[in-house]
Amino acid sequence: MAMKDYSDEFKADAVALYESTPGAIYKSIAADLGINRATLREWVLRDRERRGVTAAPAKPDTRPREAVPSTDPDERVRQLEARVAELEASERKLATERDILRKAAKYFRRDELVISRFQFVDDHRDTYEVKRLCQVLDVNRSSYYKWLAGAEARAARQHQDRILAEEIRAVHGESGGAYGSPRITAELREKGRRVNEKRIARIMRTFSITGIRLRTTVPDPATSPVPDLFQRDFNAAEPGLKYMGDITYLPLAGGKFLYLATVLDCFSRKVVGWSIGDHMRTSLVADALRMAASTRGGLDGAVFHSDHGAQYGSRAFAGLCDQFGVTRSMGAVGTSADNAACESFHASLKRETLQGAGDYGDAGTCRRTVFAWLARYNTRRRHSANDHLSPNEYEHRHHTAKLTLAA
Repeated sequence: MAMKDYSDEFKADAVALYESTPGAIYKSIAADLGINRATLREWVLRDRERRGVTAAPAKPDTRPREAVPSTDPDERVRQLEARVAELEASERKLATERDILRKAAKYFRRDELVISRFQFVDDHRDTYEVKRLCQVLDVNRSSYYKWLAGAEARAARQHQDRILAEEIRAVHGESGGAYGSPRITAELREKGRRVNEKRIARIMRTFSITGIRLRTTVPDPATSPVPDLFQRDFNAAEPGLKYMGDITYLPLAGGKFLYLATVLDCFSRKVVGWSIGDHMRTSLVADALRMAASTRGGLDGAVFHSDHGAQYGSRAFAGLCDQFGVTRSMGAVGTSADNAACESFHASLKRETLQGAGDYGDAGTCRRTVFAWLARYNTRRRHSANDHLSPNEYEHRHHTAKLTLAA
């Protein structure tokens, strides 16, 4: 079932995805999002109008007038050949730009820093002219060459970072994986290594070395106990019967984070609701549940399962579940296996969007990257639990089979 009312957050992320995708067309982006092409176009135009972005005013026609066709056949042939050559040159130029931007897209999924553009220019300078690459990517050519001149110094720093990373891994391993950057810094200093904690923290992020962080999910004693109605059974016979939700962090550059709350349907593993924010307040999980209600056209009679996070145990969230006619279910305190399907979903999201990177870069890039993956997950990504069909296709075939049996 298609979403009936799209949230402002969904619309804003859809517009941002379209505006930030090189060479994007409404049809392809709308297909990924599972929405109508005209709907996406309306959102984009409305957003541009709100921002005061309008079509450029018509400029006086300064193009040279086309040559008047000659009556001489040979001259007409020469004119046509010149025009064809001009069009072919223009097409080659556009094809080159499209090719460069398509290859550059994977660089900017991680971040939008100038350094990523410099790296792209350097990686492709044997294929395209440096001047052309810099023009298409809108970077200063002299700045690129200055960056290139510092390559040896950067390589030396990276080498030193790798050496320090091995020392950090050794201390981290000796601690049983428990030490974070403060304790590892103290341990290395005691061994005579002159290091500061910021550098240790940066290297740990870069090389994905993390200490143990226990989530303290103490139930609110003011709320009624919530039973575990799932008992680790994350399957459902029909869509809309059983949902599960969780919150995960999305790492940004500089040690900052965004947070993602999701709602999954146990039948197809479809993500029917989500919300991304820079906080972990109850409103984050509430917005995800509201989106789920909008996607499904209601949640009455369904069961929603979560961990004992304070957000899910709050009176406000309990009240929202009552409003939607949802029965709550919670796993045991501090036991991740009781919400393993959500944990697995979030692990897949990070693995496929980060692709080995330590963070998403800036907040805007993070939102666009995660939003695009969530949309494609429902419409295109094949899921092993669905006989390798996408969640949307799996549900579609289920409904078709039911109609056939009923007939």
